[in-house]
Amino acid sequence: CSSLAIGTTTGYRLFSLSSVEQLDQVHESNEIPDVYIVERLFSSSLVVVVSHAKPQQMNVYHFKKGTEICNYSYSSNILSIRLNRQRLVVCLEESIYIHNIKDMKLLKTILDTPPNTTGLCALSINHANSYLAYPGSATSGEIALYDGNTLKTACRIPAHDGPLAALAFNSTGSKLASASEKGTVIRVFSIPGGQKLYEFRRGMKRYVNISSLVFSMDSQFLCASSNTETVHIFKLEHLTDSRPEEPPTWSGYMGKMFQAATNYLPAQVSGMMNQDRAFATVRLNVSGQRNICALSTIQKLPRLLVTTSDGHLYIYNLDPQDGGECVLIKKHSLLGSGKTEENKENDLRPPLPQSYAATVARQSTVPSTSTMPGYSEDGGALRGEVIPEHEFATGPVCLDDENEFPPVSI
Repeated sequence: CSSLAIGTTTGYRLFSLSSVEQLDQVHESNEIPDVYIVERLFSSSLVVVVSHAKPQQMNVYHFKKGTEICNYSYSSNILSIRLNRQRLVVCLEESIYIHNIKDMKLLKTILDTPPNTTGLCALSINHANSYLAYPGSATSGEIALYDGNTLKTACRIPAHDGPLAALAFNSTGSKLASASEKGTVIRVFSIPGGQKLYEFRRGMKRYVNISSLVFSMDSQFLCASSNTETVHIFKLEHLTDSRPEEPPTWSGYMGKMFQAATNYLPAQVSGMMNQDRAFATVRLNVSGQRNICALSTIQKLPRLLVTTSDGHLYIYNLDPQDGGECVLIKKHSLLGSGKTEENKENDLRPPLPQSYAATVARQSTVPSTSTMPGYSEDGGALRGEVIPEHEFATGPVCLDDENEFPPVSI
């Protein structure tokens, strides 16, 4: 969450998000027009680009050197790309390709995936927990969880009744959040076991299309945005049994009463009681536009970042103690000359406490031995799957020598 990549009709741009007041453009390329996918490997010089001119071809660049590392062509249009330090994942409508990022060689082809017209998939950014999640069904909200390191299926999670609309791992790859096309309930599961940990309700009045789902780096908060004007931030509270010394309060007393009551109520009613409301919210100035959100720490304070498809970046202050309505503090234009647009509304509140970073959830190391038909160890050659035409990287992709990778320990 420290950099921003955008694709445009003329190429792509990369920005650094180290300051609230100033938006630093790291790189701009006009070599390939109509870029609709641009994925950067953390803060490194490796960037993957796909354009509407060649929607079946993935181009991998070292943008600081201005060189192309390699390119791959696939049998159908590329819908999404995800990457971490170990793996590069290419998602097509009915298949997924997994590459080794060190030399870009194809390791695995997941065949016959359910029709995935939006290219929905998520890859853990923690390469030690390199899990991949994608829809396991086109009609229900089943999640297929795949281990990108061992190249084996981990489990299947019956997450929702309706088809999936959003998936997101936390920074360690130990939790997975999901939302369905209905968009009213967001659930968080443990990884790799798939047990439900949290359930949040973002609204009951209307169906919404959740376009962005993201954890904060410390896994304390989960943000969801949609085609409506409201962005919801949920807090992942610790379980009550982990805080036995909690002082008695009226809300705590009522919470215990409700918890006891759920043992005697129908499942539908008790389920509603266990769903937490939003900890903080944002009302955007625009509605109906696709947007992407991030929870980041900029200049030692927690911020909510919202990028909209009309080319603007909004930066909000997030109060990690009290939540509530987040305050807009800056608006940047991404398509202009890089100049910022001043926000008329000043933030008059005192500075927020700087105790935002908290303990990170422990990553799980439970191995998985389960297998499932539909996976091909030979890359799909024996089953007639079209192997991507490719131009291999000339050698190992060397970015470590430039200290471009972030620390391995998250």
